[in-house]
Amino acid sequence: MSAYAIGNLRPPARLDDEIFDYMERIQATLDPFGGAFLVHGAPEREVREGGWPQALVIIAFPTMDAARGWYDSPAYQELITLRTRHMAGDVLLIDGVPDGYRASATADRLRQAQAAAA
Repeated sequence: MSAYAIGNLRPPARLDDEIFDYMERIQATLDPFGGAFLVHGAPEREVREGGWPQALVIIAFPTMDAARGWYDSPAYQELITLRTRHMAGDVLLIDGVPDGYRASATADRLRQAQAAAA
């Protein structure tokens, strides 16, 4: 099952050269783990609810183990401070849903669990 690294980043008004260095070098840290950018900042976006001043980054991995391996790798850990020194944000690793996933099945499971707890 696919997994994702999701970053909700708050870039400063002016990017430091270390951010550019980070961006130029990150792909080499992703490649050994099968990581690929799905979204990287997306300057053109259509906010439908709420506000969204942040920059969204979504990186896909073949598995959660691959995502963890990338984040914890010495190569990425060497780069991470180039970003964190200049750009605040939140980053999470999360599993995707399996093929054939249906939200209605999750609703049924949650409804049954809630009824059992009552």
